[in-house]
Amino acid sequence: MENQDVIIIGSGPAGYTAGIYTARANLKSLILEGKNPGGQLMTTTTVENFPGHESIDGFELIDRMKTQAEKAGCKTVQLDAIKIEKHMGYFIVTDSMEKTHSARSIILAMGAYPNKLNFTNSDKYWNKGISSCAVCDGALPMFRKQTIVVVGGGDSAMEEALFLSRFASKVVILVRSDKLRASKAMIKKVEANDKIKIRYNNEVIEATGTKDLDNDLLESIIIIDNKTNEKKKIHCAGLFYGIGHTPNTQLVSNIIDLKPNKYIKKISGSKTSIDGIFTCGDVSDDNYRQAITAAASGCEAAIDCSRYLENKV
Repeated sequence: MENQDVIIIGSGPAGYTAGIYTARANLKSLILEGKNPGGQLMTTTTVENFPGHESIDGFELIDRMKTQAEKAGCKTVQLDAIKIEKHMGYFIVTDSMEKTHSARSIILAMGAYPNKLNFTNSDKYWNKGISSCAVCDGALPMFRKQTIVVVGGGDSAMEEALFLSRFASKVVILVRSDKLRASKAMIKKVEANDKIKIRYNNEVIEATGTKDLDNDLLESIIIIDNKTNEKKKIHCAGLFYGIGHTPNTQLVSNIIDLKPNKYIKKISGSKTSIDGIFTCGDVSDDNYRQAITAAASGCEAAIDCSRYLENKV
């Protein structure tokens, strides 16, 4: 079993940035990327808000980050971490091939995944009109001056709708129940916006699309009134989920302090409740959830980890 200075669990902008910084700090670094490395950017077709890239494919951006981390000296393995233990001052991480790795410190960067809906063609039009991040995708040309639908009744959905109203001609909020769960302040802002309309007791049951340059793109959705069973078609260029995210904290849920919403709790900077374990990216960010903030937090975690190891010598 080869000893590392740091094992980074997870990839994406946070994990790869952490790897770049730890490797450049001359720390022996291993990234357990997961069986499906790269995080949410791997399924993002166009990124237009990452500094230095006016427009870049999400896969290409992640690939560049990974290559840079490896060139800096960071080792990467496409395996999941399934267990973390501590023995004789070292963290022992077991991967999904049941191989063990030891390290003096750990950086957690497992990310989070957007909560999605399951209806006819929901997967077909994911990232082809269906999205879960208005800040990431809302300003794309395909959504400008178009009708956009937002699903959800909480603050997240209200925030999505308000942001999208800057670009869309009309925003329709679909609420499954007969009332909103959002805060009064958020409801007041939405109700004051002439571009936003709310439809209660409605759910999406199907998405349909058209061909554009050989790519399927969302064109309309079918909704159903869950009280009357009446169905209706809404022509729209986009459907945004405003139903939250779930952090990938299953690995550490029994060994580390989490927030009530299951995100990793930061004690100070990137430090967690366990000495020697740090965190970065969406697994501990329940607010911003952007590629650039994930990358920045990866830098922070690497620097905190490096300073921790210096003091342990």
